[in-house]
Amino acid sequence: MRNTALLVVDVLNALVLAKPFAVEKVISNIENLIKTCREKNVEVIYIQHTDKIGGELEPNSEGWKIYGEISPAINEKVIRKTYNSAFKETILKNYLDNKGINKLIMTGMQTEYCFDTTCKVAFEYGFKLIIPEKTNTTFNNGNILAKDLYEHYNFNIFNGRFGIVECLDNTIERLIG
Repeated sequence: MRNTALLVVDVLNALVLAKPFAVEKVISNIENLIKTCREKNVEVIYIQHTDKIGGELEPNSEGWKIYGEISPAINEKVIRKTYNSAFKETILKNYLDNKGINKLIMTGMQTEYCFDTTCKVAFEYGFKLIIPEKTNTTFNNGNILAKDLYEHYNFNIFNGRFGIVECLDNTIERLIG
């Protein structure tokens, strides 16, 4: 898939180890996508949220590091952010534009926070979005179960409005071509 990149948003130790909804399946699916992208020379870009000193995602802390099972290869881009959007005050937009990338396969955390904001901003910038099922996750939030948040955002908000939500096999088939 020419002009396409895989975006891995905030899959960080502290978040993964806190056991969000279906995390084992989500990590396995992201790992599968990364492997396929690497084989097909589709760029993989990691987004890493950075908190202030003393925060759960303090720079260089164990919690802040990208989760080991899906960690970047030496030549893969890592873009750090301090806002919910991976685009706000980062180089992401210019980087994608300079590479001629206009389609993003989005994966990551947390569905209703950084993932949602990044998805909507990417849409505003004109990127075509593919969101493979079970490649983003979140936690229970107040009285709303994580499973319900995942399903509501993916199938009622993202799909058909901001991008395409499709089964992982379809995304991999697109990559294999």
